[in-house]
Amino acid sequence: QLVESGGGLVQPGGSLRLSCTASGFTLGFYDIGWFRQAPGKEREGVSCIRSSGGSTLYADSVKGRFTIFRDNAKNTAYLQMNSLNAEDTAVYYCAAAPYEARFRVCLLSPPRYATWGQGTQVTVSS
Repeated sequence: QLVESGGGLVQPGGSLRLSCTASGFTLGFYDIGWFRQAPGKEREGVSCIRSSGGSTLYADSVKGRFTIFRDNAKNTAYLQMNSLNAEDTAVYYCAAAPYEARFRVCLLSPPRYATWGQGTQVTVSS
């Protein structure tokens, strides 16, 4: 099970840190992806990180503003979001995919991920 937390209402230009905590399995064996879905839009990949934390990937829309990281000792992954704007408003989901050596990097493709959290709402508004 994955549980997201840290969402909420923030003003434009503000910051939030989302957390994704795993229970029942060891997060360190999994790649983690963050996805978001705004009303009326398809789910899009935001960022992902390899199980070791050695490589990351970001969507162009968040590059330079968001940072993904993980603490495997705490069984938790994070998404630090800075310089938020209205276009970042969405439900944010974390997801876990078992490490596979055939993938050299993590993927921002939802079908890659088998385990999903329930989502946390992020609203950017003044």
